[in-house]
Amino acid sequence: MKYQKMYIDGVTVVSPQQIEIVNPATENVITKIYSADKEYAQKALDAAKKAQKPWANTPISERVAWMKKLQQAVIENEELLRQCVHEETGKTWAGTEEDYQSLVDSLGFYSEEIQRHGVTQIPDIAGTHKHTLSTKPVGVVVAYLSWNFPLLNLGFKLGPAMATGCPIILKPSLKSPLSAYALGAICEQIGLPSGVVNIISGDDADIGDYISSSKIPAMLTLIGAISTGIKIMQAGSSTIKRYSMELGGNTPFIVYKDADLDLAADILTALKFGNAGQICVAPNRIFVEAAIEKEFTAKVLERVKNVVVGYGKDSNATMGPLIDKASREKVHALVTNAVQSGAELITGGTFDAKQVGAFYPPTVLRNVIDTMPIYQEEVFGPVISLITFEHEDEVLQRANDTDTGLASYVFTQDHVKANNAANTLEFGEIQINGVKYGIDLPHVGIKQSGIGCDCSKYALNDYLYLTRVTEVI
Repeated sequence: MKYQKMYIDGVTVVSPQQIEIVNPATENVITKIYSADKEYAQKALDAAKKAQKPWANTPISERVAWMKKLQQAVIENEELLRQCVHEETGKTWAGTEEDYQSLVDSLGFYSEEIQRHGVTQIPDIAGTHKHTLSTKPVGVVVAYLSWNFPLLNLGFKLGPAMATGCPIILKPSLKSPLSAYALGAICEQIGLPSGVVNIISGDDADIGDYISSSKIPAMLTLIGAISTGIKIMQAGSSTIKRYSMELGGNTPFIVYKDADLDLAADILTALKFGNAGQICVAPNRIFVEAAIEKEFTAKVLERVKNVVVGYGKDSNATMGPLIDKASREKVHALVTNAVQSGAELITGGTFDAKQVGAFYPPTVLRNVIDTMPIYQEEVFGPVISLITFEHEDEVLQRANDTDTGLASYVFTQDHVKANNAANTLEFGEIQINGVKYGIDLPHVGIKQSGIGCDCSKYALNDYLYLTRVTEVI
């Protein structure tokens, strides 16, 4: 270890450029990776284009065999891949398991699901023709990956691309490229067909627009910020392309007075502190019915006491750092602004600037109101903002009052309230009295939270186009 090379056209490669990768927990330089400029980005594009027809024409059984071979190699390299995630993100060791397992699950799920994706017939109204529907791979896919879950995000894109026969260029964030680069070395070791998977990283200003504006990709997919999604679509408009984008949100978390408060507090704190709040589906606006605010707040604070901030494979830490100090400053600015605007800081909200690492304490605010930036923006940090409400219609309207629409959570033991929330909330995902995510469950956003779908069989539709063959009977 350390994995430094890009993976292009079936082999790991070096370039003239190197970039330091820093562990956000220790501030130590982990390694220097070789990064792409336009020349190497073009090599990846050319390799994927060259592989397009051969990979598309490879029988599904052979593609599945390659996916299972790669999955087995990933399993054999669990320790290595998790160590990469541990170092590049500063996650707790336990927190690296979800990343690793998501990649394993994606390769396994889509290797099975693609075999159930077949030809269908449409009856002809007049009875004079036969109509056969089938699907074909869209072509070269470029995937831009966020840093918060390096292997999970990669798996969400790699699984459906390989299964459908689309060569893919994976561009991990420069903040967390090591695990993706390690996967490139694994692809080389198992002899994956050239050009089917290509892994490069580099400065967005240097290669992002160049790749997006190329005529080679048929589809651009992203897990990232709304502003990044807009920029990619603008650059991609040089040709007609498909887009599949998960762009985060401003997640409401609604707790009615009849809810199981212990359950709600458990899930809230798990989502907010498990990855230091750096989760696209983490609750952002916590609406608590006024009658139970004090009781619920007390339960949250009980759980905050059990959060152990730290780093190290052998430590008992339950929450690591933010991805870098710039992210910490952004989170802290939102907290400071909220307090200055009238919110009450119950716990957290301070840190030692001289401390090594981008650590920020679990923080709880109350009396947050709708006009505060911390209410209006995705915080992406370990901050719980408590907001009170009085009436059912009021809270649902406030929850919907956002341009984004990814995840939402509702806690109530009243089935009428639960059904009303499910029918009223404008979000791609509405979770009631619990939380569950998995590779078999569609992960979708509406409004400014994105287009397309990650996970489940429905994600395959983004990577396939529909054809109709009609013939006279």
